Amino acid sequence: MINGLDHIVILAPDIEAGTAVYAALLGRAPDWRAVSDGGVATALFQLGNTALELVAPSGCGASAEHLRARITQEGPGLKSLAFRSTDLGGDHRVLTRLALSPEEIQDGMSEDMAREARRTWRSFRVPPEHTAGIRWFFVAPEEGALEPAEVALGHVHALDHLVINTPNPDRAMALYGAKLGLRLALDRSAPEWGLRLIFFRTGGLTVEIAHRSGQGEEASGPDNFWGLTWRVGDIEAAHGRLATKGFNVSEVRTGRRAGTRVFTVRDGTMGVPTLFISGGVD
Repeated sequence: MINGLDHIVILAPDIEAGTAVYAALLGRAPDWRAVSDGGVATALFQLGNTALELVAPSGCGASAEHLRARITQEGPGLKSLAFRSTDLGGDHRVLTRLALSPEEIQDGMSEDMAREARRTWRSFRVPPEHTAGIRWFFVAPEEGALEPAEVALGHVHALDHLVINTPNPDRAMALYGAKLGLRLALDRSAPEWGLRLIFFRTGGLTVEIAHRSGQGEEASGPDNFWGLTWRVGDIEAAHGRLATKGFNVSEVRTGRRAGTRVFTVRDGTMGVPTLFISGGVD
């Protein structure tokens, strides 16, 4: 059973540069740093309802070369969703019956670079050709699961929502609702914005599916990630903090959701369209 989004993955060309960007953006140091034998460097930021994992090539191992090839082909940015499972074997069986062809369950382990600590988990991957182009992973944390640290009001404490663009909203409804089992919170047409918006909720955050007018309803092209909206307790403090750090930020404005205020980070986020939000209901 899926009970939340364990983490999202952003692919970066260089782990030090990527970590510096997101430490400044989120207003917090990474909670975990590691480098695998295959040449994959990671930095993990544990938030209240999910985690952000930065992944970058390191050295010249096979995995490092694979990541460099992906960056050359696709560019850096948001690449994967890793859902948290309370019954990994059961979810694997269900997704097999639903013809999503999940790969075998594997054991995972990571050791932190700066301290004697390790995390273990079990996980499996669903090939993107069965998930409309979005990479899905399913994770069951075991030893050493991280807890979020307390942060100031102007610093990011949670992910409010992520946005996926789709040319085929009915396919997305079937994937994220009927097959994955996320709770459908809202299905709304917004002609004033030229959009149909479908909201799924899981683990205290929203997976928003956006379909733009003029794409048609039967398009067969892949879905793709659009962006992230980070939640803070004090929008003015967050705006001032990021402006001081040199980020190109818009003015603070009223959000589309009742009771919210937002601003946009226009660039400098490694290709990920980024919004900050406060107010409303988490």
